[in-house]
Amino acid sequence: MIRQLLIASAVLCATAGASYAQDAAAGEKVFAVCKACHQVGETAKNGVGPNLNGIIGRAAGTVEGYNYSDANKKSGITWDEATFKEYIQDPKAKVPGTKMTYAGLKDQQKVNDLVAYLKSFGADGKKK
Repeated sequence: MIRQLLIASAVLCATAGASYAQDAAAGEKVFAVCKACHQVGETAKNGVGPNLNGIIGRAAGTVEGYNYSDANKKSGITWDEATFKEYIQDPKAKVPGTKMTYAGLKDQQKVNDLVAYLKSFGADGKKK
Protein backbone atom coordinates (compact mmCIF):
# COMPACT_ATOMS: atom_id res chain seq x y z
CA MET A 1 0.00 0.00 0.00
CA ILE A 2 2.73 2.49 0.96
CA ARG A 3 4.71 1.56 -2.14
CA GLN A 4 1.67 2.28 -4.35
CA LEU A 5 1.18 5.66 -2.68
CA LEU A 6 4.84 6.56 -3.23
CA ILE A 7 4.64 5.59 -6.89
CA ALA A 8 1.41 7.55 -7.34
CA SER A 9 2.96 10.57 -5.65
CA ALA A 10 6.03 10.40 -7.88
CA VAL A 11 3.86 10.20 -11.01
CA LEU A 12 1.73 13.11 -9.84
CA CYS A 13 4.80 15.26 -9.14
CA ALA A 14 6.34 14.44 -12.50
CA THR A 15 3.09 15.28 -14.29
CA ALA A 16 2.68 18.56 -12.40
CA GLY A 17 6.20 19.65 -13.32
CA ALA A 18 5.64 18.82 -16.96
CA SER A 19 2.57 21.05 -17.07
CA TYR A 20 4.83 24.07 -16.57
CA ALA A 21 7.48 23.13 -19.13
CA GLN A 22 8.60 25.97 -21.34
CA ASP A 23 7.55 25.99 -25.00
CA ALA A 24 9.18 28.68 -27.18
CA ALA A 25 6.75 28.10 -30.07
CA ALA A 26 3.81 28.72 -27.73
CA GLY A 27 5.71 31.70 -26.32
CA GLU A 28 5.90 33.25 -29.78
CA LYS A 29 2.09 33.28 -29.82
CA VAL A 30 2.03 34.89 -26.36
CA PHE A 31 4.50 37.50 -27.61
CA ALA A 32 1.96 38.61 -30.24
CA VAL A 33 0.41 40.83 -27.53
CA CYS A 34 3.83 42.27 -26.66
CA LYS A 35 4.48 43.23 -30.30
CA ALA A 36 2.34 46.33 -29.85
CA CYS A 37 5.28 47.84 -27.93
CA HIS A 38 8.31 45.51 -28.20
CA GLN A 39 10.35 43.80 -30.90
CA VAL A 40 12.80 40.90 -30.97
CA GLY A 41 15.03 39.55 -33.71
CA GLU A 42 17.89 40.76 -35.87
CA THR A 43 15.97 43.81 -37.13
CA ALA A 44 14.39 44.71 -33.77
CA LYS A 45 14.17 48.37 -32.90
CA ASN A 46 12.97 50.26 -29.87
CA GLY A 47 9.38 51.38 -30.10
CA VAL A 48 6.92 52.29 -27.38
CA GLY A 49 9.02 49.86 -25.33
CA PRO A 50 12.64 48.74 -25.70
CA ASN A 51 13.60 45.80 -27.88
CA LEU A 52 13.77 42.62 -25.84
CA ASN A 53 16.76 40.92 -27.45
CA GLY A 54 18.92 39.31 -24.80
CA ILE A 55 16.69 40.44 -21.96
CA ILE A 56 17.54 37.47 -19.74
CA GLY A 57 20.86 38.42 -18.15
CA ARG A 58 20.59 42.12 -19.03
CA ALA A 59 20.45 44.93 -16.48
CA ALA A 60 17.15 46.79 -16.45
CA GLY A 61 17.10 50.19 -18.13
CA THR A 62 20.14 49.65 -20.34
CA VAL A 63 18.98 49.27 -23.96
CA GLU A 64 20.79 51.96 -25.90
CA GLY A 65 18.53 54.61 -27.36
CA TYR A 66 15.49 53.86 -25.24
CA ASN A 67 14.15 56.47 -22.81
CA TYR A 68 13.40 54.48 -19.65
CA SER A 69 11.54 55.69 -16.59
CA ASP A 70 13.74 56.64 -13.64
CA ALA A 71 12.09 53.79 -11.71
CA ASN A 72 13.30 51.25 -14.24
CA LYS A 73 16.79 52.72 -14.56
CA LYS A 74 17.22 52.84 -10.78
CA SER A 75 15.59 49.47 -10.03
CA GLY A 76 18.89 47.61 -9.73
CA ILE A 77 17.31 44.64 -11.48
CA THR A 78 19.23 42.25 -13.66
CA TRP A 79 16.67 40.23 -15.56
CA ASP A 80 16.86 36.55 -14.79
CA GLU A 81 13.98 34.16 -15.39
CA ALA A 82 12.47 34.48 -11.91
CA THR A 83 12.65 38.28 -11.85
CA PHE A 84 11.21 38.63 -15.36
CA LYS A 85 8.38 36.22 -14.52
CA GLU A 86 7.51 38.25 -11.43
CA TYR A 87 7.66 41.48 -13.43
CA ILE A 88 5.55 40.33 -16.38
CA GLN A 89 2.80 39.16 -14.03
CA ASP A 90 2.46 42.64 -12.50
CA PRO A 91 4.93 45.23 -13.84
CA LYS A 92 3.79 48.11 -11.64
CA ALA A 93 4.07 46.01 -8.47
CA LYS A 94 7.60 44.86 -9.31
CA VAL A 95 8.84 48.28 -10.45
CA PRO A 96 6.61 51.02 -9.02
CA GLY A 97 6.80 54.03 -11.33
CA THR A 98 7.51 52.03 -14.50
CA LYS A 99 5.95 53.50 -17.59
CA MET A 100 4.99 50.04 -18.85
CA THR A 101 1.20 50.13 -18.94
CA TYR A 102 0.65 46.38 -19.38
CA ALA A 103 -1.67 45.00 -16.68
CA GLY A 104 0.21 41.71 -16.44
CA LEU A 105 0.21 38.13 -17.68
CA LYS A 106 -1.38 35.94 -15.01
CA ASP A 107 -1.31 32.51 -16.71
CA GLN A 108 1.82 30.74 -15.41
CA GLN A 109 2.11 28.48 -18.46
CA LYS A 110 2.01 31.49 -20.80
CA VAL A 111 4.59 33.27 -18.64
CA ASN A 112 6.90 30.24 -18.89
CA ASP A 113 6.37 29.98 -22.64
CA LEU A 114 7.04 33.69 -23.12
CA VAL A 115 10.33 33.38 -21.22
CA ALA A 116 11.34 30.43 -23.39
CA TYR A 117 10.64 32.48 -26.52
CA LEU A 118 12.56 35.54 -25.29
CA LYS A 119 15.50 33.36 -24.19
CA SER A 120 15.79 32.12 -27.77
CA PHE A 121 17.15 35.54 -28.86
CA GLY A 122 20.67 36.67 -28.09
CA ALA A 123 21.58 40.31 -27.43
CA ASP A 124 22.36 40.61 -31.16
CA GLY A 125 18.84 39.42 -32.04
CA LYS A 126 20.04 36.15 -33.53
CA LYS A 127 18.26 32.95 -32.60
CA LYS A 128 20.32 30.79 -30.27
